[in-house]
Amino acid sequence: MKDFAGRIAVITGGGTGMGRELARQLVAEGCNVAMCDVSTEAMAETKRLCGADGVPQGLRVTTHVADVSIEAQLQRFRDELAEQQATDKIHLLFNNAGIGGGGSLFSNSREQWERTFNICWGGVYLGVRTFLPMLLKADEAHIVNTSSVNGFWASVGMGVSHTAYSAAKFAVKGFTEALINDLRLNAPHIKCSVVMPGHIGTSIVSNSRKVQSGGESDELSDTEIAQARQRMKGMGIDVAAMSDTDIQNAARERARSFLEDAPTSAAQAAKIILDGVKAEQWRILVGEDAKLLDMRVRQSPEQAYEPEFFQRFAQEAGWKLG
Repeated sequence: MKDFAGRIAVITGGGTGMGRELARQLVAEGCNVAMCDVSTEAMAETKRLCGADGVPQGLRVTTHVADVSIEAQLQRFRDELAEQQATDKIHLLFNNAGIGGGGSLFSNSREQWERTFNICWGGVYLGVRTFLPMLLKADEAHIVNTSSVNGFWASVGMGVSHTAYSAAKFAVKGFTEALINDLRLNAPHIKCSVVMPGHIGTSIVSNSRKVQSGGESDELSDTEIAQARQRMKGMGIDVAAMSDTDIQNAARERARSFLEDAPTSAAQAAKIILDGVKAEQWRILVGEDAKLLDMRVRQSPEQAYEPEFFQRFAQEAGWKLG
């Protein structure tokens, strides 16, 4: 698909981050966009920004509230977009929605763990299931599933548990790779890509906490403070003398740094993804850190989970995650 003009794109997680930037860039190229998110306010801002950039006459940008881990809500999204976009087909499906959290089988609750897994993996699976009939009706179409570097390297550092997110992203990667042949055999006009970003400047840290807690407060609960202490302790930080207020401030700084100090912006990431779709790349690495980590894991897979591996990579890539 060399041109997005006149096409219809579905974007999950369109309220912030890469989803927002995908929407803005697609609209700028003359593509109709239907996005979903759990936040009406965030989607309203995305739509406003699309309008501020200039929406070509007749182009449709629609917003729909949906939790991608709940099939009935995705089906409602599909039915709403069919009516509001006046279509029975779509050309592009970006399964982009995701959250972090629930990293440990020990220190996090089962609910937190499964919330992350069900959004990051279940949202992709259900997204494809829900919108496949509309993709089949298009003359050509493309499915874009967002995995992560954690889809081939299940860690963000040796002192931090990261099981739910990594398990989900490995599933997304394997599913999308298997889709290549499934589509080739049964729907050759549909292509697919797996996107594996490194550290991208998004609000996933703060957004994930709000989704996990079910509230909009920026203040950590007592449970979240305890979990943050354990996380920081695992990273080698002396938390014994830190007050709850200190932990709150550290959490805010972590969210700020993840958004503002990333080596790749969400806008840059969206352009890399869209260029990859146009080039029909089935495997899209986003960011120089993603390329470097991919190379390092392939070179030394047996060493990938040793402390020295992460220390060397983090120093070279400039990673300050955890």
